[in-house]
Amino acid sequence: MKKYKITFWVTTTIIFLMEGLAPALTSQSQMAIDGITQLGYPVYFSGMLAAFKFLGACALIIPKVSARIKEWAYAGFGIDFLSAFISIWVVMGFGPMLILPVVFMIILVLSYKSYHKLNNA
Repeated sequence: MKKYKITFWVTTTIIFLMEGLAPALTSQSQMAIDGITQLGYPVYFSGMLAAFKFLGACALIIPKVSARIKEWAYAGFGIDFLSAFISIWVVMGFGPMLILPVVFMIILVLSYKSYHKLNNA
């Protein structure tokens, strides 16, 4: 049980910091705006995506949030990482940038599986 608890908190903290907090703090930076427009999305999409990511990350890391909300947050991040993979692949082709959404999807899956192991115990 301790293994699942450690896995959950480490992976969920990574998701919270990298996909919730970092975008919330940097979504209006020039680098973030350039990155989002390079993929063909409008500038306003960056702020909207950062807000949803922050809310989803908070839903995952706050223990008192209901299981249904957490499930929606996990689904939203899964869609986000899959969409990021497809967007990067279509615009930039197959390259090293594709590794980021894959790595975050693996971290998300580990968090999801450990979350359910803890809830079932």
